[in-house]
Amino acid sequence: MFTLKRLSPQRLWLLAGYAAAAAALFAAPMFLSDFRLNLLAKFLAFAIVALGLDLIWGYTGILSLGHGIFFGLGAYAMAMYLKLEASGGKMPDFMGWSGLSELPMFWKPFEYFGFAVLMGILLPATLALFLGFFTFRNRIRGVYFTILTQALVIITTTLLVGQQAYTGGTNGVTGYSKILGESIASPDTKRLLYWVTAAVLIVVFILCRYVVKSRFGKVLRAIRDGENRVRFIGYNPAVYQMVIFTLSAAIAGIAGMLFVLHVGIISPSMMGIVPSIEMVLWVAIGGRGTLIGAALGAVLMNWAKSEFSTTYPEGWTYFLGGVFILVVVFLPNGLTGLLAKIKFKRKREERSEVEHERIEHPAM
Repeated sequence: MFTLKRLSPQRLWLLAGYAAAAAALFAAPMFLSDFRLNLLAKFLAFAIVALGLDLIWGYTGILSLGHGIFFGLGAYAMAMYLKLEASGGKMPDFMGWSGLSELPMFWKPFEYFGFAVLMGILLPATLALFLGFFTFRNRIRGVYFTILTQALVIITTTLLVGQQAYTGGTNGVTGYSKILGESIASPDTKRLLYWVTAAVLIVVFILCRYVVKSRFGKVLRAIRDGENRVRFIGYNPAVYQMVIFTLSAAIAGIAGMLFVLHVGIISPSMMGIVPSIEMVLWVAIGGRGTLIGAALGAVLMNWAKSEFSTTYPEGWTYFLGGVFILVVVFLPNGLTGLLAKIKFKRKREERSEVEHERIEHPAM
């Protein structure tokens, strides 16, 4: 039977820290303005993407530079529902400007919120499964897989821009006013959407932690450290890689749906190569292979980006670039890696003191 007595003091402190972080997240509306709360909600959506990306890169060793696509597919699915609700189920305005006379068939099911949510998860997951099936089974990995994911970004964004009548083109899909009949601009609605985002972040974090602590997660780390050895002892790495890549894409789709609710727009530029690379940087700076580091990296780097751009509107990119360089050069394992290094150094000093006491005062 599970009891608190069976937990080590370190484990108890860890659980207390998680509980305090969760309480702080849910209490944020009490202390932040509507503008700051909306920014934080957007950052939490980015943290969800980072968690999914950390599963595939930090724990499995597969670098994907195409996660912006999975994020964008989820965002577009939710945006389609919001646009149809704003237009009362009629044809969106940009379709009329492009010469269409009636709502396309594939748009009509998105009148239903449940269908949009389902597609926001299934579309990126299916695309990831399709890509993973042909790449991992053929042992395409490393830089070659990374290039393929970048090619997927280029193809998808070009397709979205070219099909302006159906996707809004470079302008994307915007102009939302309601969600489930409630005004999306209402402070109460925004507060509720923030709590939903925070709750989803916590659920996704728990899910990811369960995955990496399970036997499945141990196989993932083994694949990262030596794929051929895993294959030699009887496991099929391709199956594990496909599953975790699909799960990672589904998580990115969920984050994209939440992002649209807070930002009010999704366009091809938000899911291109640059945003995909930024997602990798969040995980690298926070500390890949550590879920809490990936989430913190996403929140802290986007907060820094927001503050720098506000304070130094003409040179904020230089400050942000400087932060990236400092972390990469001096903190190769990210911020959590620095904390782990400090903790290790402190334990080593404690052991040295104990050994010194034994030498100075040997047992009689």
